Amino acid sequence: MAPRRIAIKDHSAEANLFMRRSFMAMLLVVVMMIVLISNLYFLQVKRFDDYQTRSNGNRIKVLPVAPNRGLIYDRNGELLAENRPVFSLDVVPEEVDDLDQTLSSLGDLLDISQDDIDDFKKDMKRQRRFKPVSLLNRLTSREVALFSANQHKYPGVSIEARLARHYPYGSALTHALGYVAKINKEDSNKLSQEGKEDNYKATHDIGKLGIERYHEELLHGEVGYQEVEVNSKGRIIRTLNFQPPKPGKDLVLNLDVKLQLHIQRLMDKNRGSVVVLDAKTSGVLALYSNPSYDPNYFVHGISSKRYSFLLESKDRPLINRATQGQYPPASTVKPHLALAGLEEGTITPETRMFDNGRYKLENVSHVWRDWVPWGHGWVDAKKSIEVSCDYFFYDLAYNLGIDKINEHMSNFGFGDYTGIDLYEESDANLPSRGWKKARFNEPWYIGDTIPVGIGQSYWTATPLQLAKSINTLINQGIRHSPQILMGHLVDGNTRLAPINELPPIPVQNPENWDLILDSMLGVIHEPHGTARTAFAGTEYIAAGKTGTAQLVSIAQDAKYDAEKLSEKHRDNAMYVGFAPFDEPQISLSIVLENAGGGGSQAAPIARKIMDYYFSEHPLEIAQTDVDEAVEQ
Repeated sequence: MAPRRIAIKDHSAEANLFMRRSFMAMLLVVVMMIVLISNLYFLQVKRFDDYQTRSNGNRIKVLPVAPNRGLIYDRNGELLAENRPVFSLDVVPEEVDDLDQTLSSLGDLLDISQDDIDDFKKDMKRQRRFKPVSLLNRLTSREVALFSANQHKYPGVSIEARLARHYPYGSALTHALGYVAKINKEDSNKLSQEGKEDNYKATHDIGKLGIERYHEELLHGEVGYQEVEVNSKGRIIRTLNFQPPKPGKDLVLNLDVKLQLHIQRLMDKNRGSVVVLDAKTSGVLALYSNPSYDPNYFVHGISSKRYSFLLESKDRPLINRATQGQYPPASTVKPHLALAGLEEGTITPETRMFDNGRYKLENVSHVWRDWVPWGHGWVDAKKSIEVSCDYFFYDLAYNLGIDKINEHMSNFGFGDYTGIDLYEESDANLPSRGWKKARFNEPWYIGDTIPVGIGQSYWTATPLQLAKSINTLINQGIRHSPQILMGHLVDGNTRLAPINELPPIPVQNPENWDLILDSMLGVIHEPHGTARTAFAGTEYIAAGKTGTAQLVSIAQDAKYDAEKLSEKHRDNAMYVGFAPFDEPQISLSIVLENAGGGGSQAAPIARKIMDYYFSEHPLEIAQTDVDEAVEQ
């Protein structure tokens, strides 16, 4: 058996190996320490400012603060649009674990409808998930108490207090004031395009209609900010800095709300509109369209059922008839046409013709009838206005021609926007050769011109255009754009907005203008005037012109019978006028849809409006002054 070998350790080699390994380990530790220290230096020194900012970002939030919307007053200081405190239930989607479950539970707790939940989800899609979205507006005190008792069950849901718009006079001022409503996607896109998005970060509502929309920039104000410190759960611990918002300007309007309410009562169930202007400046004293609706429904979110009712109603309450209604102006424009004839020399004050009730052209079979079947006998320009003779104006239109008619009526603002501070306005239609060619691809015929002489044919106008045209007559060619805004409050005083004066109409002969105004005086004060009954016994001297707009053609030998026509085909009753005659203070226009004759239906309402206005603004006019003015 061979002897077993015994291995002898090489202590020197092992020691060297140990030393090498120890050196490498030490070197690795040193390198790691250098890397660690370097990284620590980079984080704590080089990137200190960056990480300090990030840290503050987790601790400090900058929250936008909505400005208070400006209030709106009438000319006498009556509050027309105010801000009332309301409570809303807001949800921050990012902070809610199970949104559907939360909404379902809140629905059971507060009896929230499915429509409200659907609207919330639509709004949520337009917002970032970390921004609050309103689920319910105008919470009752019971709902506030009920949720507060259960708030611990709903993280990410809170009750917020804010100011909401309220219109104390409801439907009386809707078409003039308009309303505000929730900012939608279209509004957001528009604000973004205009670079105003930042100013609306904390704003829920925006002007949608009327003055609220037109003067949105004045009313809204400027957003403010507050820096707050929050804890890990996002709750505010303290406010670090506060930059207050700048509230919107308080506006003062030319409107007289008492006059507006009086007009609303007078209109009752009549469809139509009334416009009352300051005779000198064209400030809008009243602008009422009937039927109307309560704008407060839109402020807090109108139900689809109610909106469908307004949208589908045959009475079209959503339309502002005063500025968007397009009606044949009928005989209300005879004073303007007579003036055009006088200025052009087509007629003179002495021009007379015999009205037998039937106007006919040579070699033309069609007969144009006067509203009085047997005619008015001998008439001149003045009497033809007073008795509203159609025959005279058929002949005048024929001799003037459509080109001259268009030129002169354009000067009075027909066929164009009035310039009122509302976006909801129509320019209606003042016919011309070019218009008919573009519209129907047909030439203009002489048969088209003749009915234009009595404000019919293709001619349409808005009640506001009619009122503006009367002011232009009163002021003998001086023109102003109608304006609802009077100014805004500064330290309790009204800073007046500039009056928008337009280039005046060139006056050929001032005596022609005087003749026209005297004729309008005769409409009321002469025994044969068409409005003499309506204005009998007034303590002021008024002037005006009646009109009855025919809406459907009547056969040549047929007689108009309202009872045989459906209501929508019956004549519109119209009236334009002003008072007092010598120093006019107000002018007005009235349109009553399908109501009948202007002298019997519209003129009495005009009388009651003027009676009310002058009882509020008494005039010292003796009966002898009235008699003297008529004689002159």
